[in-house]
Amino acid sequence: MPTADLLMRSADLLQTPELNYEQWRDLLRPICGLHTIDNPETFAGRVRPRDIFGLNASEIRNNKCRCERTQRDIRVDGLDHCFAVFQIAGRSTIIQDDQPVALAVGDVAFVNCARPVTYLNDGHEQWITLQLPRQRLIRGVGFEPRGGLTGYSGTPASRLLFQLVLDAVNEEKSTPTSAGNYMQLAIFDLLGALLAPEDPAPRSLHSDRLFRRICFVVKDRFADPDFGPSEIAAEVGISLRYLQKLFTNRGCSCSGFIQSVRLDQAARSINRRASMKSGQSLSEIAYACGYRDYNNFARAFRQRFGHAPSVHLQGTTPT
Repeated sequence: MPTADLLMRSADLLQTPELNYEQWRDLLRPICGLHTIDNPETFAGRVRPRDIFGLNASEIRNNKCRCERTQRDIRVDGLDHCFAVFQIAGRSTIIQDDQPVALAVGDVAFVNCARPVTYLNDGHEQWITLQLPRQRLIRGVGFEPRGGLTGYSGTPASRLLFQLVLDAVNEEKSTPTSAGNYMQLAIFDLLGALLAPEDPAPRSLHSDRLFRRICFVVKDRFADPDFGPSEIAAEVGISLRYLQKLFTNRGCSCSGFIQSVRLDQAARSINRRASMKSGQSLSEIAYACGYRDYNNFARAFRQRFGHAPSVHLQGTTPT
């Protein structure tokens, strides 16, 4: 991570007023929910609310303490979202569901706000937290993220996401709305890369490489409504039976994977239409993603995301 940017970020936050526990808690609450401190009488901290391409965020610093989000805090505020924690200075440990994650500068953690969590630090830390409302996150990444605390360090996606967020808070000029919408989509694309579930099943290097090639073929040709398993097998030079076996070993079917890619692209296109206020119809989006029949598309979309494409466009979910 660029040392100069991090030092500037740290010095900048030190210019904000120091807060007592009640002031700090009230500023932090809209982003991360209520939190409880073990010794509020000796607490001192700083919070600076931020807007990162239309997403709520905060820069946070406080003295040595044990900070918890308890079950009582969760019942009181009722927040149901996640947030990403970016370690800007120092080191800290986050514990959720008895799972500890140690963070150093440049690391990112994904925290479930609807479950108790504990933060341990020695007073030299600084974080940026990015609020991720659950339904907005699902629409942005195209799937329900796995539960529980997860930390990310040193991966291409975590480095790019960290730098993107750091640049956003360092940028003095406001980003035009149209550009900001695209940058927000970039954040969710990187989050999707981080949060995508891993396949734990052991497989050969050859089959993994072949499967990756198949995935590239699907992502390149999914818009063709005539494209299916037979076309994939012919293009990569394997039998249809072996193709199906590669997918079965990974807990899915080839046809299901093709449909998943089409629906993920449709969800992203609907999000972009809403953000860009374009005139592209939902039927045009369906056809561009490989569906000949809109009703079939709408039925598959509802099964995947739990609501109709029109509701997804509005940015809400049915009650």
